[in-house]
Amino acid sequence: MNTRPIIITATLPPDLFAFADRLRQAHFPPERNFLSAHLTLFHAIPPSCEGEVRRVIADLTGEFAPPPARLLGIRSLGRGTALDIESRDLLNLRDMIANRFAGSLTAQDDHRPKLHVTVQNKVSPQEAKALQAQLAPQVRARDFAFPGLEMHFYDGGPWEEAGRWKFRGKS
Repeated sequence: MNTRPIIITATLPPDLFAFADRLRQAHFPPERNFLSAHLTLFHAIPPSCEGEVRRVIADLTGEFAPPPARLLGIRSLGRGTALDIESRDLLNLRDMIANRFAGSLTAQDDHRPKLHVTVQNKVSPQEAKALQAQLAPQVRARDFAFPGLEMHFYDGGPWEEAGRWKFRGKS
């Protein structure tokens, strides 16, 4: 039986993933960078919910089409930098998952997030502002769609992939 918290992420399209991951590898403090680029929807669903998480994700990805999204540009995280993402449809799907696990979510997961892909974190505000100024002209707004959802187990550093589901619905 799994005893590790469950993380749910949205799959990034290959080209956006490659771009974000290059930025993350170049700018995230290497001693803290255990992960590839990702967009987290839930940080720590209780391990006891694993079976239901798998069913919910399978149901939603079977029913819904890839949610449209837009890369807006760069977002300040105060002590970090992220790619700013907008997707009403992905947030609506996240709400459906959150409603299913109401009462089991951590304070961090019990609210709707501002969607982003972190490329730098836990640096000085000055270092973050410098990177934001450098990247702002390079990051062009564009539309894309999320191809799927992923589930991971949190291991204190690196994550263990626990499943991938592609969106294949019509709506």
